[in-house]
Amino acid sequence: MESVEDIVIVGAGIAGLTTALGLHRLGIRSLVLESSDGLRTTGFALATWTNAWRALDAVGIGEPLRPLHNQLFGMQIISTISGLCTAERQLDATDTQRGHEIRCVQRRTLLETLANELPSSTIRYSSKVVSIEESGYLKLVHLSDGSILKAKVLIGCDGVNSAVAKWLGFKKPAFVGRSAIRGCVYYEHGHSFEPKFSQYIGEGVRSGVIPCDDKSIYWFFTFSSSSKNEEMEESPAKMKQFVLGKLGKMPDNVRAVFEKTEADNFILSPLRFRPPWDILWGNISKTNVCVAGDAFHPMTPDVGQGGCAALEDGVVLARCLGEALREKQGMSSEEAYKRIEKGLQNYTKERRWRAVELVSTAYMVGYIEESNGRVWNFLRDKVLASFLAGQRFKMASYDCGKLSAS
Repeated sequence: MESVEDIVIVGAGIAGLTTALGLHRLGIRSLVLESSDGLRTTGFALATWTNAWRALDAVGIGEPLRPLHNQLFGMQIISTISGLCTAERQLDATDTQRGHEIRCVQRRTLLETLANELPSSTIRYSSKVVSIEESGYLKLVHLSDGSILKAKVLIGCDGVNSAVAKWLGFKKPAFVGRSAIRGCVYYEHGHSFEPKFSQYIGEGVRSGVIPCDDKSIYWFFTFSSSSKNEEMEESPAKMKQFVLGKLGKMPDNVRAVFEKTEADNFILSPLRFRPPWDILWGNISKTNVCVAGDAFHPMTPDVGQGGCAALEDGVVLARCLGEALREKQGMSSEEAYKRIEKGLQNYTKERRWRAVELVSTAYMVGYIEESNGRVWNFLRDKVLASFLAGQRFKMASYDCGKLSAS
C-alpha cells in the first residue's frame, strides 16, 4: 500500500509532537509515525527551564501545564564530601519578572498534552521505519508492515538511534563513559521539600532531587559506568542498593527520597552525545529531509536542556516550514520542493550553533562535576561551583521566538 503525505514526522516524542503541533497551529497537516503502540513516557520527568516555557507558550500549551507543576524558586549545589553548600541561586520577584521560570514537568503529562491538541488522525502508532529512499521530489518511507509513504517533507525525531539521521550521514551518538539512573517517588500525603532544585556532587557521582508538584519528587543519579551496569540493569534491587551506597553526606530527608522509591521505578540508561564537530559539519538537513531533538543533538543531561532544546527545535522547524509553505497554492512541484529545501536550510542555520553550544556546555559541566580526586574536588567546590551553576541559567536564557515571524 502506498500513500502520499505532505509532511511525515518520524517519532512521537517531545520534538516530533511539538513540531506537529506547531504546524497544526499554522494550519499545516502532518503525519507522525511512532514505532511503539502508544506514547513513549519512560523517563518520569524533565526539568523545563525558561527557554522551554517560551517554546511551550509558542505552541499554546504553557498555560494548561503550569498549574500542574510547581514553580521552582531556587537552585543549590551541595558537596556530598563536606556536606556543605557550594553554590546557591535564589529566584526572587525581580528574576521572575525578567522571565526566569523553572518547573519539573511529568513526561507523560507533557506528551499527552501535546498529543491531545492534535487532530486524532495525526499520530500513527506501531509504524516502524525500516528504510528511506529517494524518488524524484519525494522520499519513500518504507514501514515494517510493508506499506510505503511518499513524503514531500521528512522529519526525523526518532531519537538517538534515528533512521533519518543515519540516512543524512550522521554516525551513531558516542557513549561518554557515564550512565544515569532516574526515578520518581510519590508522597500520598504530600512532601515537605521546598520549591528548589537541589543537586549533590562528590566522589565521581552527581545526584539531584526536584519537586514536580506537592506530592511527587523526581530524582536522578549519574555516575561513571563500569562492568556492573549490565548486572544492575537485570536487577532493579541491585540498582537501588548501588545508588544508596554512593550518596555520601546527604540530608536524611533527601536520602529518604531514594530509599522510598520502589525498585521497579529505577531506570538505568547510558549517556550518549553527538560530538559538537559532527553537528558543526554534518547534514542537519538535506533536500527535503531534516532531524530534530535527540536525532539531531543528543546531549548529556548535565544542564537539563535535552527536552528543552527539543521543544525549541519544534517551534523553529514549524516556523521555517510554515514560511516555506505559506503560499503553496499554484506552485509547481519543483518550486514547492525548492521552497521546502530553503525552509529547512533556514532551520539548520538557526539551530546549528545553538546545538553546538548546548552539547559542548553539557559535556563540559558534566565532566567537571563528576571528576574525582583532591585537586578536582577543590576546583569544583571552591572555585568553579558558581560558574557551573550559572551555565544552566545561561543556557536557559534563549528565546526560540514565536511560531510566526510576522
